[in-house]
Amino acid sequence: MLHELLLALLGYTGDLIIDEREHQESLRVNLSPDAPLADEPTFKLAPDLSFVQPSDREVIERVITLGFYYRELERFAAKSRNLSWIRSSNESPLSRATEILKGKKVKPSVYRRALANGIVEVLSVYRSAVLHIEQKLLSDCLPILATVTQGLNKFFVLLPPLYELILEIERDNIYGGRLLNLLHKRCHCGVPELQTCIQRLLWHGHQVMYNQLTSWMVYGILHDQHGEFFVSRQEDRDSEHDSPADTLEKLARMSTNDVSLTDWHLGFHISLDMLPEYVPMHVAESILFAGKAVRVLRNPSPAVQFQGAPSHQHIQKGSQRFQGSMGKLSVQDSSVQTMLAGEELLPQSEADKIESMLQDLKESSEFHKRSFETAVDSIKAIAANHLWQLVVVRADLNGHLKALKDYFLLAKGDFFQSFLEESRLLTRLPPRQSTAEADLMVPFQLASIKTIGEEDKYFSRVTLRMPGITLKSSHVELPKAKEYSDGVSGVKLDTSAETSVDGWDGIALEYSVDWPLHLFFTQEVLSKYLRIFQYLLRLKRTQMELEKSWASAMHQDHSDFAKRHSNGTNSSISQQRRQRFRPMWRVREHMAFLIRNLQFYIQVDVIESQWNVLQAHIQNSHDFTELVGFHQEYLSALISQSFLDIGSVSRILDGIMKLCWQFCWKIENQDKKECTTELEHIAEEFNKKSNSLYTILRSSRIAGSQRAPFLRRFLLRLNFNSFFETTARGVLNVVRPRPTLASAMI
Repeated sequence: MLHELLLALLGYTGDLIIDEREHQESLRVNLSPDAPLADEPTFKLAPDLSFVQPSDREVIERVITLGFYYRELERFAAKSRNLSWIRSSNESPLSRATEILKGKKVKPSVYRRALANGIVEVLSVYRSAVLHIEQKLLSDCLPILATVTQGLNKFFVLLPPLYELILEIERDNIYGGRLLNLLHKRCHCGVPELQTCIQRLLWHGHQVMYNQLTSWMVYGILHDQHGEFFVSRQEDRDSEHDSPADTLEKLARMSTNDVSLTDWHLGFHISLDMLPEYVPMHVAESILFAGKAVRVLRNPSPAVQFQGAPSHQHIQKGSQRFQGSMGKLSVQDSSVQTMLAGEELLPQSEADKIESMLQDLKESSEFHKRSFETAVDSIKAIAANHLWQLVVVRADLNGHLKALKDYFLLAKGDFFQSFLEESRLLTRLPPRQSTAEADLMVPFQLASIKTIGEEDKYFSRVTLRMPGITLKSSHVELPKAKEYSDGVSGVKLDTSAETSVDGWDGIALEYSVDWPLHLFFTQEVLSKYLRIFQYLLRLKRTQMELEKSWASAMHQDHSDFAKRHSNGTNSSISQQRRQRFRPMWRVREHMAFLIRNLQFYIQVDVIESQWNVLQAHIQNSHDFTELVGFHQEYLSALISQSFLDIGSVSRILDGIMKLCWQFCWKIENQDKKECTTELEHIAEEFNKKSNSLYTILRSSRIAGSQRAPFLRRFLLRLNFNSFFETTARGVLNVVRPRPTLASAMI
């Protein structure tokens, strides 16, 4: 009876102590490691034992439940520690597929295996206690049940909760980070022995997590075969719904792209399902960033050695002088980049420092949240600093930022002035969809030859594009291309001849970005630069057209004066024409005044001031993540302070620029009598829109906010003599009608 009891305590039943599941022939349960766990203890004394008293039976059945818990825990540990999932290299794929279809394969889990290792430790203590009881009973004549109960009493606190734990794990298929989360919750209990036991199990789980963190944050390698780490690959989530053929096709496509670029922006993400609740999201994001940074530092892109070659092909300037300088630049870049690729971007001493911090956390017997977060922040700072050295110092980030400012923010005013002058005749006609980009390349090359020096090594990265030309009607006419009919309501335009110069608003620039600058200049960032560029270029074109219209009119006036002087006649017709169109030039001056001040405000008050702020941040910061944030703030400030994110203001400014273009077209047809009515209509619309613009900008919602700190200067320049304020108040209150050109000419 003694040995039957002791064997039952170690999970072995017999004739006196039986397992009810084994005696249920209808179920025919095979208690292999893969058999399901029972919901309640099934070890019982055989019912035909008449010599056991009811009180003793109750005590024995209570004690042998420990044997049931032991056996179930041991079965769980054996199944979780089973390494049969490690396939041999010569196993055929067909046999693997057959086994999966039969349902024999259970998803392995290294976290469950770690938990099983902790459970084995507890069970080894339990076995030692049973062995000690046996030795005591064999050596001394002691009461059997009292000795067994006294020796195993502490395990009634441990084994039942552990059994409930593995039941929940099996029932809900818990693994990975969710298993750590479950263990962390179970640690909070009022039983010290159980709390110590669960903490030991959690320690085993954390060993796996720290190993994965070391692999990720020291070597940039994601060691997670079974999808249990909270940092996971993006394609792992997508591949769950893809067929093997689709997966192979994606991999083939990926091989043609820059793998490091894909890894940085799209390759990895935080898996919320596997993120333990006691690890805050900002800490997980720091871990994600540190691993990606180390991955970049340890794996320089192979294309870095050939960066000079493609940039040489982006644009040909048409001069041997510039091509020679580009060739020298390519050779220099290639040599520098070859040295860069060979250098150790992350020194071994720094990697050892990171590994040492993780090792200290790993050796700690308890998980301390504050120590964990401090170590992660320190590791992130190390990775961010070395990434800053790579991007800012070695890759000359500031030079590229200056190039983007020069070409996308129109800081090189001489180049764009020359380009717009060279392309003026071309852009006064609608773009041809098939040849528009090639047509623009000629003035673009001419402007570069005139204004770009050999020392500008960044211009070769700039490419002119004309994507997706769509002709939209904006009621802007070409000279001698429209027919007019007078009417009471205004001017009726012939729709058959309507066209648009808005097609040229699609002029775009592309900037070639090489490794590792693609980490900083993402497609989203470059699209913001492009948005600002197109807005500024349109403003520049409008200003130039207004200036050219005045220059053309003055040239015509001087020609007429020279003819009269040479002929010795006094032409009253010319004097009348000048008198008739004098109000028109007053309107032109109002347009030019508004456009000039708006352009000055954006270029000086917005771009230059924000550029100085960004430069100060670059000088003071040595953290890559901070630098990315400062650059995002820089772009957001440019967009918001230029009113590109306010729909009402943007629409008014677009309308004002279109009216300016219409006005400039009308000047070329100023000899026609119909122009008077049309110019009167343009002047009226311009006054309405300019007054509406002033009213919106001076509102407390915009002028009183911090989004545009220099807006008051702009408003002061516009309203230096209270003209805008007076006319805006008159329009809003409808005090008096606006003066027309016709009345002014009387």
